[in-house]
Amino acid sequence: MSAPFMLPAERERLLANGRASAAGEDVDPMPVVKLFTPDANATWLLTELDPDDPGIAFGLCDLGLGAPEIGYIAFAELAGVRGFLGLSIERDEHFRPDKPLSAYAAAARALGRIIA
Repeated sequence: MSAPFMLPAERERLLANGRASAAGEDVDPMPVVKLFTPDANATWLLTELDPDDPGIAFGLCDLGLGAPEIGYIAFAELAGVRGFLGLSIERDEHFRPDKPLSAYAAAARALGRIIA
């Protein structure tokens, strides 16, 4: 289910971050993948995949309701998300992170939305 949302190299980086987190390392990685709804205001900045269940990702989630939050999301849930025009979630091919997830989260909380 995760294949449409990321490239193989991105998947490997997400898994490496997930393994570091699962090992108890204090990590604050830069997001690896940005997903968004082209016809709605939802955005996800993903930093890791659960190494035991790669169908679960971790990152900053913004459903466009003014309350972005850090948490887990299942790709099975994302697969069914559609915007106002019925378009599915897309991967931002031009996204280049420039700060760790905690910095994106702090800015998103202050602004009420993810800016990336």
